[in-house]
Amino acid sequence: MTWLVTGGAGYIGSHVVRNLSEAGIPVVVLDDLSTGLRRFVPDDVPFVEGTLLDGDLVSQVLGDHGVTGVIHIAGFKFAGISVEKPLHTYEQNVTAMMSLLQAMNTRGVNKLVFSSSSSVYGNAAEGLVTEDHSFNPTSPYGESKVIGEWMLRNEGVANGLTHTSLRYFNVVGSGDVKLPDVSPYNLLSMVFAGIENSHVPVIFGDDYDTPDGTCVRDYIHVADLARAHVAAAQRMDAGLPIEPAYNLGSGTGTSVLEMMTAIAKETGIDFVPQRGPRREGDPARVVASGEKASRDLGWAMTHTLAQMISSAYEARKSL
Repeated sequence: MTWLVTGGAGYIGSHVVRNLSEAGIPVVVLDDLSTGLRRFVPDDVPFVEGTLLDGDLVSQVLGDHGVTGVIHIAGFKFAGISVEKPLHTYEQNVTAMMSLLQAMNTRGVNKLVFSSSSSVYGNAAEGLVTEDHSFNPTSPYGESKVIGEWMLRNEGVANGLTHTSLRYFNVVGSGDVKLPDVSPYNLLSMVFAGIENSHVPVIFGDDYDTPDGTCVRDYIHVADLARAHVAAAQRMDAGLPIEPAYNLGSGTGTSVLEMMTAIAKETGIDFVPQRGPRREGDPARVVASGEKASRDLGWAMTHTLAQMISSAYEARKSL
């Protein structure tokens, strides 16, 4: 019962790997280190450096390590840049996933937990988003996640693949001070870098129909997210029924102003965010319902906003 974690040397993947190990589940990591770091993978976890585009290598890893299930996290995750690099995005997220599924089919590996994204819903999603909300991606990245979910659905019909897709919004925090978020494009990383270099963050729009006038978004702690991936794998191993997709959300959300205020408090860096005009296409409120995930995966928000920010800031100091 060994699980392969693709992208296991990345920010989210490394947390998943540690949770699998803590649960006593054998794990192997495949990562091309394009954004991940080798030091994020524990020394006692088998690590293979390589790309999912190399189907022969993927098949070899599955066979050599007796893999019975895959948690697929690897991919090109930058929605904004995907608009500038659509072909690269599709290669890394669609072609690579096709290669993975072909290798799994050849090796008889029939369980997959897919790290999907709220981007499948797009900017049109407003209010409390449930899993039956229509797809409306607004970037090649979001489109690639939709295609990935379609491939899983079709493989399930054609070859009996057991699968689920975990859709989540803004991931923050750290479950280990040695595992910081190193992406230059994620929210807290961008804000931290900005205030450290005397660039005051900007709030885009403060006249929305929300309690404080700023947009409300969903933030979850990376450690809670990692546990949900492991819970899905365990549910599959137990042969229990599983939904094709789960939203992992808070159900309430946090406003941009609340987030900025909390960042200033937790970092001890005194700043007042600038106020700018609305950005076109930004919905007032996007928050996900985690009801199904709570029912099946034990999903729960176990960290406060303060803990999310403080843990991220402490881990950042290890860079």
